[in-house]
Amino acid sequence: MKLSRKFFWGGMAVACASLALAAQAAAWTPLFNGHNLNGWKIAGTDSWTVNNGAILAESTSGKYGYLMTTRDYRNFDLKLEFDAETLGNSGVFFHSRITGENPKTGPDIVGMQAEIDPSRHTGGLYETGGHGWVALPTAAGEKAIQPLGQWNSLEVLVDGDHIVTHLNGVEIVDYHYDPAKYTDGEIGLQIHTGEHDARIRFRNLEIQELP
Repeated sequence: MKLSRKFFWGGMAVACASLALAAQAAAWTPLFNGHNLNGWKIAGTDSWTVNNGAILAESTSGKYGYLMTTRDYRNFDLKLEFDAETLGNSGVFFHSRITGENPKTGPDIVGMQAEIDPSRHTGGLYETGGHGWVALPTAAGEKAIQPLGQWNSLEVLVDGDHIVTHLNGVEIVDYHYDPAKYTDGEIGLQIHTGEHDARIRFRNLEIQELP
């Protein structure tokens, strides 16, 4: 069957458009430019600065502190590196938002968190404003974190109700959350309350948005 020129070029246009959309979906976008906190907003009174190409969080107030993206994300693959310089709890929030301010503890937040804690459960999933712990690391996952002062890679893949986390290349949780209470929201970095002098660095934050 001989195809008309119109049909041929129309088909080519559709194919090219599909390839362009696929390439766009596969693109990785930096969330941190290494120089300043453009694209982020500070919640709370703890210190968030840029130091040697990394985001440095320091607990100075004894309250919760957060660094939140200025836009929402739904389905994505998020990669970053963190260096916990001291013992202390932190985390990477997603599908989250600040809901208010507590005079004693600082900003109130709801959403899902991939835990960061040098002592336990890094990469596990905790739902703030919901069910608490929903998925804990495997035994191998509990041993995947590097000692204090060394960089760790963390990946958080969110596709609908399916959440997978990896720490230093080790799968930590593979979790289906149905029904998911929070399905979109901001991405946030946390410094925990009540832990004075806690310090943690973040770098190489990049995201790939999924359909």
